[in-house]
Amino acid sequence: MCYPVMGQSEELEVLLVEMQDPNSGIKMHAQKVMVTDIPHAMTGSDILQWIMQRLQITNEEALSLGNMIVGYGYIYPLQEPKNLTLRPDSSLYRFQTPYFWPTQQWTAEDTDYAIYLAKKNIKRKGILEEYEKEHYNMLNKKINHKWDFIIMQAKEQYRTGKERKKEDRYALDCQEKAYWLVHRTPPGMQNTLDYGLDRVTDPNENKIMYYQQAIMKTTVKSSVSLGAIVKYSEQFRSNDPIISGCLPGNPWLTDDLDFWELNAKLVDIPTKTRVERWAFNFSELMRDPKGRQSFQLFLKKEFSGENLGFWEACEDLKYGDQSKVKEKAEEIYKTFLAPGARRWINIDGTTMGITVRGLKHPHRYVLDAAQTHIYMLMKKDSYGRYLKSPIYKEILSKAIVPQEAVKKSSNNPFARKQLRSSPSPVILRQLEEEAKAKEAATNVDITQVMSKLDRRSQLKQEAPPAK
Repeated sequence: MCYPVMGQSEELEVLLVEMQDPNSGIKMHAQKVMVTDIPHAMTGSDILQWIMQRLQITNEEALSLGNMIVGYGYIYPLQEPKNLTLRPDSSLYRFQTPYFWPTQQWTAEDTDYAIYLAKKNIKRKGILEEYEKEHYNMLNKKINHKWDFIIMQAKEQYRTGKERKKEDRYALDCQEKAYWLVHRTPPGMQNTLDYGLDRVTDPNENKIMYYQQAIMKTTVKSSVSLGAIVKYSEQFRSNDPIISGCLPGNPWLTDDLDFWELNAKLVDIPTKTRVERWAFNFSELMRDPKGRQSFQLFLKKEFSGENLGFWEACEDLKYGDQSKVKEKAEEIYKTFLAPGARRWINIDGTTMGITVRGLKHPHRYVLDAAQTHIYMLMKKDSYGRYLKSPIYKEILSKAIVPQEAVKKSSNNPFARKQLRSSPSPVILRQLEEEAKAKEAATNVDITQVMSKLDRRSQLKQEAPPAK
């Protein structure tokens, strides 16, 4: 089970602790459920009234908050275990033990769920919900190698449960059922853990807003978009090894490895084509390790080298070893964000607030807001000055322009041969006709042709004039 980052979890759990205070919290009593006295139970109306008085909010707001608390499994129902909502009446509820609170992030293992279903199957003699039957069969196939252990555990838990008092057994059954309704949501029921505690709207609303914005978005003329494609193609044409080739030679077709050596990540002197590409846009510069090295030298001269250092640390957090995310996030905060940090960076208060709240539950993307802020700052402020700086001009002037390598003859019988295209059939036909015409012209006796022409002209002169 993948747990979301719960931004309001601490405030909510503080409220849950206050609810259970023996003096100022919700009053709990032994309540009768199906001729069984359940200890430490409370009614839905009592929960609602306490929330209204404690937070000074309206009935609707208190009911919404109460539904969220029950939906996340902090409070579970005793009379309708399948319905994880707060009913503002005499319906009975109990507090879930803090060990099973969602923020503990205990993984809901398939093995535990299989034991729960097997125990329920034994207890109800094969009568399970349809979705539970599907899960039961699926888990049987998935973890069949330890199914004997699962059945053994289920039988042992069922036997131990029968030895408990009737009221404890009933309460624990409701508690367990509520836990699995939250962590293995039935079809048609909203999975609250997919959206986090700070989700206050319908999860489908984001999709609706996206499509509404897509419909309202102004379209771009085809001529404009085609012009942009042509401009992009012309700009990157010289850097395309398929269209323009690569110098000094294609290492895949020859034995020459100079191309790899000249374009190594941190080569001493890069090629001119590579340096020119840094001026296309800021992302091209940041994508190239050699470009970032040169840009870092420029930023140090401007006393702002910590900006690029922070950006690179965030990249390592996202794509580095994920087992050390928490340690890396804390180190980045101490180095760049904490008050009086050794390499302190300047970000606005809103971004800092988002970052600090996220660091309470760190994950690989927790610093995205701050990283984006610093990226845009470097792009808009430092990038333009870098292209005009002596550092960039010097590396551009010293850049290498590779010369085409002389092709070496290869005795390898499996070497790729140069392919030549066949001539067009139309051209072959024309050449053939021209050859026949030349051959016919060479075989003609010129004296015979001249004598025929002289005879024709003589006959015309001897002919009588027309009347």
